[in-house]
Order: sequence, then C-alpha cells, then structure tokens
Amino acid sequence: MPELHVPDFHLQEQLPGQMTMAHAAQLPVEEVLDQLGSGSGGLASVEAAKRLADVGPNAVRTHQASGWSVLGRQLGSPILILLAITAGLSLFLGDATNSIVIGVILLVSVGLGFTNEFRAERAAEALHSRVTHLAAVLRDGTLDEVGVTALVPGDVVHLAIGAIVPADIRLLTAKDLLCDESILTGESLPVSKDPAPVTGAVALADLTSCLFMGTVVQSGSCTGAVVATGGRAEFGRIALGLGERQPQTEFQLGLKRFSYLLLQVAIVLTSLIFIANLLLQRPVIESLLFSLAIAVGITPQLLPAVVSTSLATGTRQLAKRKVLVKRLVCIEDLGDMDVLVTDKTGTLTEGRISFTAALPAGEGVSPGALLTLGLLATEAEYSEAKVSTVGLNPLDTALWASADAAGFLPDRYERLDVIDFDHLRRRTSVLVSEDGGPARLVTKGSPEDVLALCVDTPSGVQAMLDEQFNAGSRVVAVASRAAGGMTAIEPSDEKDLVLEGLLVFLDRPKANARASLDQLEMLGITVKIATGDNAKVAEKVCDELGVLSGGTLTGAEVEALSDAELAAAAREASIFARVSPEQKARIIRLLRQSGGSVGFMGDGVNDALALHAADIGISVDSATDVAKDAADVVLLDKDLGVLAEGVMEGRRIFANTIKYVLMGTSSNFGNMFSAATASVVLSFLPMLPGQILLNNLLYDTGQLAIPGDRVDKEQLLAPSHWNIGFIRRFMFLFGPISSLFDFATFALMLFAFNAVPGEFRAGWFIESIATQTLIIFAIRTRRVPFLRSRPSAGLLGASLGVVALGIFLPLSPLAGVLGFDPLPTPFFLALLGMTVVYLVMVEFAKRWFFARTAQQPPVRPAVIPRRRPTHHISRRAARFSTPVARPLRGQLVRGGRKRKARTTHRR
Repeated sequence: MPELHVPDFHLQEQLPGQMTMAHAAQLPVEEVLDQLGSGSGGLASVEAAKRLADVGPNAVRTHQASGWSVLGRQLGSPILILLAITAGLSLFLGDATNSIVIGVILLVSVGLGFTNEFRAERAAEALHSRVTHLAAVLRDGTLDEVGVTALVPGDVVHLAIGAIVPADIRLLTAKDLLCDESILTGESLPVSKDPAPVTGAVALADLTSCLFMGTVVQSGSCTGAVVATGGRAEFGRIALGLGERQPQTEFQLGLKRFSYLLLQVAIVLTSLIFIANLLLQRPVIESLLFSLAIAVGITPQLLPAVVSTSLATGTRQLAKRKVLVKRLVCIEDLGDMDVLVTDKTGTLTEGRISFTAALPAGEGVSPGALLTLGLLATEAEYSEAKVSTVGLNPLDTALWASADAAGFLPDRYERLDVIDFDHLRRRTSVLVSEDGGPARLVTKGSPEDVLALCVDTPSGVQAMLDEQFNAGSRVVAVASRAAGGMTAIEPSDEKDLVLEGLLVFLDRPKANARASLDQLEMLGITVKIATGDNAKVAEKVCDELGVLSGGTLTGAEVEALSDAELAAAAREASIFARVSPEQKARIIRLLRQSGGSVGFMGDGVNDALALHAADIGISVDSATDVAKDAADVVLLDKDLGVLAEGVMEGRRIFANTIKYVLMGTSSNFGNMFSAATASVVLSFLPMLPGQILLNNLLYDTGQLAIPGDRVDKEQLLAPSHWNIGFIRRFMFLFGPISSLFDFATFALMLFAFNAVPGEFRAGWFIESIATQTLIIFAIRTRRVPFLRSRPSAGLLGASLGVVALGIFLPLSPLAGVLGFDPLPTPFFLALLGMTVVYLVMVEFAKRWFFARTAQQPPVRPAVIPRRRPTHHISRRAARFSTPVARPLRGQLVRGGRKRKARTTHRR
C-alpha cells in the first residue's frame, strides 16, 4: 500500500474555490465555507456549472474506449510477437515471400482482434455510462442527487452509513461518525471523525475533521464541504499512479499457461528440425527459414483474434440483456461459477417493499400512534422525509410512502438526538420531544434485538411475531420509554424499553423467480440465500417458490461454529439468516476453500465484504455505492434469469475458444510433425516455408467463424476450465493421426504418381487443408457430427469455402508463383477417399479418448487467488469515471492551459 502524505499548502497550485485538505482541516467551519466561496446552503447551480467547467469532472478514470490501448493489447500477444520476429528474420535472410505471408497473417490477426475488441469496448462504454453513481448535494439550498463526477469544490454533501465519500471533504456537521480509511492508510480499524478543527501535525491519519475520497462511512451521518476533487484528491492521486492495469483473471492465466506449452513444443520441434537439416548438409538459410516456418505453423496464429471475437460477441449479447461486465474477461469468470450466494430482496422477491399494517402490542397504543413512533425513529429530518425519501433505507421509504403517513405533522416534534442504524445493533434510536413536552426515547429495529431491550413484554407478542414471520412478512419492532431531562443519548441508554408494537411490511415473491431458479439449477449452479431477515421469512419465500431447502443456519449458529464445521455445514445449508457482513464474507471464503467457484449477488452496504471475497461479485444498478464498487458484474435489471443468461454466455465463449485451441494445436502439431519427418527423409523440402504459412493462414481464417458456432447443451451444464494436461494429451493423440494420413499422402504422391517436388507440395497442401479444416466438425462436439450436433451456418460456409480455395490455388494461375505444379485427376479421387477414412478414424478416436477416465473433468483445486490492495483501489476508482478522456496524469486544467501539479505522496 502506498505511503501517503498530505501535500504542503504552498506546493499545490490553486484554482478558484480550492484549498488543500491540510489547510481546510485547521480552519473553523465558517472560514472554510467562506474561502470555498460557498455557504451552508451549498452552491448555486450556475456557480457549480461554472466551477465544473474550470476544474473538470470529479474523475480519476475514463471508461471511454481507447483504440490505442486495444491495439497495444493486441500487439502484446506472445504468438504475434513470434510472428513479427519470424517475419523480420525472413526479410533479413532474403525470403520476401515468407515475410509477406507472415505480414499478412499479422495484419489479419491484429486487424480482426482490434476490430472485435474495440467494438466490445465501445459496447462496455455505453453500458458503463448507464450506471449512475449519485451523491446527495445541496444546490440552490435544496437537497438533490447529482452524479459524483459533477461535484465541485464548494459543494455541500450529505453522507450516511455505507456511503463512499465522493471527494475530499471538510466536515461541517457529524453525528456518531466512523469512517473506514483502510483503502488509503491500510488501517483496518475505523476512524472517529468530528468537525472540530485540528491543530499541530498534519499527517493523513490526524485530519479528523476531514473525509477522503474513496473511504467509506461505516456508521453515523454527516454533512461536509467538498475541498478537492478528481486527481487532486488523495485517493485520486493513488488511482492515477496505478494507471489502468487490472489484475489477471483465471481465463487470462489459462491462456498464458497455454502459450507456454506452445512455446515449449515449438522450441523443441524447431531445434530438432534445424539440427537435423544441418546434419544432412542442407543450406543453412533454407534450413533456418524452414525451421522458423515450422515454429510459426505450430502456433494457432489467430487465437488472439478468436478470443477477442468471442468476447465481443458475448458482450453484445449481454448488452442486449442489460448486463454490464466491468472487464470483458469477467464473462468467462461468470461462466465458471457453480455456487451462487444471493440476497433475497429483489432477486427472489419483487424488491418493492410496502407497509401493510401497524400491530400494537397492547391496548394503550393505537395503530396510528404506533405508525407515528415508527416515523419518528428514522434518521432523516422529519420535514425533509415527508417531501423526499432520498437516502432512506427501503423499510423507512415504504413507511413514509404509506397513505397513513400523510397525516404526520413534523412541526409538532423536535428531535433532540439520534443514534443511527448500524449492522451490529440493527436498530435506530431517537430522542424526541412533542410540543415542547418531556423527552422520549424511541427505538426501532429487528424484533430480536429490540425485544431483548424491553421489559414486561406481553405474552402474546411472540405468537403475533411468529404469525407474521410464517406469513413471509418483514417485521420491525418499535419500543420506547420516558427520558425526561435527557438532551443526548448513547447506545447504553437503549434499555428498559416498553414494546409499543410491530410494523409489518411485505415484499412479494417474483412471478418469474421459480423459472430463473430452474434455469440456474439446469446450469449446475447451487443457489444459496444469505439474508439479514428472520429465518422464517426466508424459508417462507423459498417454500412459496417451491425451493427445496437443505437447511438453515442463523448468524448465531454461524458464530458458534469453527471454520471446519462451518465449511461442512455451509455446503449443505441453503439459507443463511440474520447473518452479519463479516459472517457473509466468512461463508463465501469457506465455500471457495471447498473447491467451488463462488459468485455473490448483493446490493446493500452489508454485502460489500462478501462481494470482495467472492470469485465473481454481482450487483445491480440500484445498489448502494459500496456494493456496486465491489462488484465485477452489474445487472441493470435485478433478475436471476438475466444472470443465468450471462452464465451461459460465459460458458459458450469458453467452449468455442477451446474448440479452436484443440483443433489448432492437434492439426498444427500433426502437420508440423509430418513436415519435420519428411524434411529428414526426402531429398527436398516437403513444403516451402511460404506454403506452410499460407496453409495456416487459410486454415485459421476459416476458423474465425467458431465464436458464432452453436454449443451443445451439455457443454453449458457445468463450468469448464483450462486443463493444459488435457490439451497436451489431445494434441499428442490427434496430431499423430493427422500425420498418419499425411504419410499416406506422401506415399501416394511418391509411389503412385511419381510426383516431382512441385506436385508433391501441391498434393500435400490440398490434403492438409482438407483434413485439418474438416476435422473441426468432429472436434467441435462429443456427439455424432451433423446428425446430433449441427454446426452454425457461418462455420459450415467458412470451412467449405476454405477447402474450395485450398483446392483452387494449386490449380490457379498463381500456382507457379506459389511453387505448385498441376496434379493428375486421379489424385482428387484418392483425396476424397482418404478424407472420408480420416474423418471416420477421428470419430472413433474421439469416442475412445473421451471415454477414458483421465479425460473426465478434474476436481477444481481449492485455491483462493490472493488479491492485492491495488485490486480494491482499481475497483473503487471505477466509480469516479467519465466517458471522455481526462487530462494527463498530474496536470491541472485552467482556462484551456495545462499546468504541472506537484504532489508529495510517494509510492
């Protein structure tokens, strides 16, 4: 983690309405507002727009698709680097034909890969722009929500529990405020904050009157004035220093391991061929060029283009379903998931919570009075909440939106103090006075926690509570006591309460939830529910949906179990009820250690830890800031059916990528093994270097239709993984089978047709194109080709077109230029027969190969990838992102001129 220091006030260049945090922290609140040119009512909208034009957006990233970045990633492929080196050596050694052919391969691969990936990046950019991150801001004296990137110095913002601090802020007011600053300081304990000016030291940890961009409000609430935005904020400087690099996914690591396998095979085969040709006293340059052609020929040159095309196709399909994948390669991670832990609200239920009833606990309280107490025990100001429910939790929003709340008169009540909700206490308490009378303490929260604080609870309350839980209702308990003489309250004052009654809410199950769960089950994904609700409520919802539960674990039971015991219990249980954020993350971690790839879907503040702990974090556009920032995938519609579509798309992409890998490595290995053997036995080269590369170019071009190919249903029912051992075994079985028919072709040309070198090369060129192109129809499926598994029209047309072109070239006017001689007609009849026999033999070999125990999917290794702190910084920085290019790193923009800004943080 970078070591941070607050910059000296005099070192940082100033813009209108700006100051440094070190300076702002030491000034009284009124003077800070004065120097920022603001006031307690915030900025005027016109002034805010002017400042935004002056200082630029509050952003540290751009999600604008960059053509140069995409091109750089394409050119960084090890396979393409090998091609470029070979082209340069060929040109240096005087073989212009080889150099041109390799250059064409490079252009085709880079061009196709760039086009498809750039289109996918543009699609991701459009989706990213639809995901909004909002902040509650005072503009023109009115509280409103604006995008976080539109904040400017001088804005006055309101923050509550769970909010991500949107800029560097000087506190104006605060109540029980604790802030998690671990993303900046590495300290895991929350820091207490207070508006009082600081004196003396100006180290980051000592600025208790300030909040910093990217940190999280863990408890309490506050208002504050924005001091610094974008790259001038402390978090912004770190994010800019990290650049745009992202940690590699499992799919990318698999591609890297596959590239190492190809490199090993290419080096061994090329070295042996070159040494053998030198021992046979062949010309050195000719031997070197032939060896280089073999090295290039054994690699699937268009693999980067195939992967990019697959990702682009998947991104477009997911975009139609309103799924935002923050990184394209996360699509494969989504397909790898086999355990999904999700919250209940909005996924299994409609997510539209409605207030249904107020049930008094005794005869002395009317339903109306109980509702009034519930309205009083909210964190919002009463007059504001009656007008707008912005920033309230869903239950309080439903309470204020109810028809009965219209009669509430906020002017009758004065709130003296409040203890905000937190996930440990699970309740909110207020100290209120009615019409200037004595104070009263009102507490509202989860029934279990509130009842534990009550005295003389009526005997029928538990039965009433069970009845509501059994009906699937969400219930909040309200209790109170007299608090005469008190002007402030602490958590220790929440005692000796009298239960006033229960507030009942309803969130109905989704009509399509059952179908979505069936779809996930068909995909081999085990769905588990983690909720803060009562266990009976969760069980009722599952029962209504016809979900067979494997059991329920409550938060108390989770806490009592050791890691080993919980790991075993979590694999069986289907519902985790009344679990804390830490318990959710612990459950996710132990499920991963059990060998599963675990996805977590959540949208609340208490879901952030679990989202970070999961292999694939999934959230929704309406989620809290913390949840969206921790997620890898954001659903613009909160629907498990949409998620199932995303899983299938990820698996389809992986399946089609593996088709190309298996076909390319086995066919290429067979052809190059044949060429190596023939070059030692024959008195001439079996195929010229340029012919080898042309063969591969035609063959690979035909396979660019693979990303759009159909995938058999059984390939989607379980996740697949990179298995280098499987690829190696496949290559060493089907490669020699290909070589067997190559040798048959050699014998036919030499002994039946007495072929000269030009005829020999033409015959093998055609046979090679036909066999290695048509084998895709056998390799693309474990079923019987065509009869039980039909390829896509695009793949069929492309493959047959390549075979036709491969036959045409040795017969065309270009034959002489390419080094081919005309072939006798009987050869084509023999070719047809050999091709049919080859495909039949491959089909039998395929059945034998996949029937062996060694080829069954391996058990997933129980390995948890370690995530560095930069992983979280990169995720958090994504919310401070604009769709337009930002100024250069470390520069401030003013009046159209760029000025260098000096900072004193060091990494």
